[in-house]
Amino acid sequence: MIDVTAYVKDIPQPGQTLEGELFTTGFGGKGANQAVIAAHCGAQVNFIGKLGKDLFGDSIAENFATLGMNSDFIDRSETPNGVAHIWVDSNGENRIVIIPGANYEIEVGRAVDAINSIKDLSVVVAQCEIKQDVTLAAFSAAKKRGCVTILNPAPYQPLSKELLDSTDWIIANETEFKELHGTLPTNDEVLKSFRPGKNSIVTLGSEGAVFISSDGVITRLAAPKVSAVDTTGAGDAFVGVFAFGLASGMNAIDAIGLGIKVASMSVTRKGAQSSYPSQAEIATLS
Repeated sequence: MIDVTAYVKDIPQPGQTLEGELFTTGFGGKGANQAVIAAHCGAQVNFIGKLGKDLFGDSIAENFATLGMNSDFIDRSETPNGVAHIWVDSNGENRIVIIPGANYEIEVGRAVDAINSIKDLSVVVAQCEIKQDVTLAAFSAAKKRGCVTILNPAPYQPLSKELLDSTDWIIANETEFKELHGTLPTNDEVLKSFRPGKNSIVTLGSEGAVFISSDGVITRLAAPKVSAVDTTGAGDAFVGVFAFGLASGMNAIDAIGLGIKVASMSVTRKGAQSSYPSQAEIATLS
């Protein structure tokens, strides 16, 4: 995705026109954000996706190359590149509308071939900005290889039982948790009933995150207190860093803790990928 962002004091009401404070364009997309922050951490990242044959797609491809990410499994499409329209208010909270564009043209066979071709693959991460049947096929192939699968169910859509069964870790925010479970994560009993026998994480913004282990143990991890400027991409930062942590041999709690620290640093800066700390900065947090 390319993020097209307007910063405003207040989000306009229906029928209202307000003057904004700043307009920016930048690199985004949930999968790309997660991949980029993993690369910042030092991970060997392979990206599977589709870009438009337009200036947006060209710039994203160039950015991936600059970061040293493997783009062998990125194809190009005549369909325009995906775009996210973002409004950010004075509290750093955002409202986002995405137009998937070329993202919805990723083929099942291409994704499976990629999963089967990547050497030393250990963790596969997916989101809901591509078609669910592609993710299911990729996760099924990944499980056959003994890989860990992580699903970030955003933007939310109903998930098939088959996809849930092939997902080792779900990482959801409070809104996504409610959509999946029918209620907010208000207490330990609700959390324990979410996915018995499976690992899950619920991200809580400024309150940190909750780890629900496969055996029902609840661990709450706090976030450092920071002054938020823009929360766009913070959840993606958490997911990408957590995936890097697991792939690097960290235990889950340490990987969650590092994810929280990096995400908290990101909200103090504008943008999604543009807000992500460098590898040197991340090294000071671990």
